[in-house]
Amino acid sequence: MNIILGVISIFITFSLVVLIEKIFKKEGLYVWVGISTIIANILVCKSVDLWKFTTNLGNVTFASNFLATDIMCEKYGAKESRKTIVLGVISQLIFVATTQLALAYIPSLEDLSHEVMKELFSINLRVSIASISMYFASNMLDIYLFERIKKKFPNRLWLRNNVSTIISNCIENYIFYMLAFLGIFEIKTILEIATVASVIEMIIAILDTPFLYLAKCKTKGDLNKLKERYE
Repeated sequence: MNIILGVISIFITFSLVVLIEKIFKKEGLYVWVGISTIIANILVCKSVDLWKFTTNLGNVTFASNFLATDIMCEKYGAKESRKTIVLGVISQLIFVATTQLALAYIPSLEDLSHEVMKELFSINLRVSIASISMYFASNMLDIYLFERIKKKFPNRLWLRNNVSTIISNCIENYIFYMLAFLGIFEIKTILEIATVASVIEMIIAILDTPFLYLAKCKTKGDLNKLKERYE
């Protein structure tokens, strides 16, 4: 059941990224990155099992940011794409600041939500710093690699999309888990967790390729060519 829901989530999430860009252009992608970053930080709290592996629900939403920045980079340039990453970081900082401030309030005797919010929004400073730092670094690396590959292979959109996303995602996973959990878990455990996360995100990165082509389509003729590519 989880696998079916995962496939549905990928399709809906990536379709929304494409749709919002089609309607609102680059401004829509700015909004998407800001909102999805906050949503991912909430969904990451829930773990699920896929086959024999455990992962968190934030993976797809975080991956949609890579799709959004690749679309931005492809259609509006690397400069605009970097702005979306800065916006994502600011969104995370605002989310952390506002939720921590909310938890600082003394709840009413009739309050029913404080303990639940405390359970959900209480942060580990080390993990939060590692998360925000690697979010910024990995997405910036993704943009850099995307642009470099585009200059060398301008007609291979699938190549720059997959290579840049997979490399930046894998580096992010291994460094993040090391920064966040070294000394808490054994290195072997950390490497196992990072490897599972990387494999899942590789699959998600490959699945977002058709959506990037779809986002680039401007006419019905472009759409027909896309259909022929995947038939």
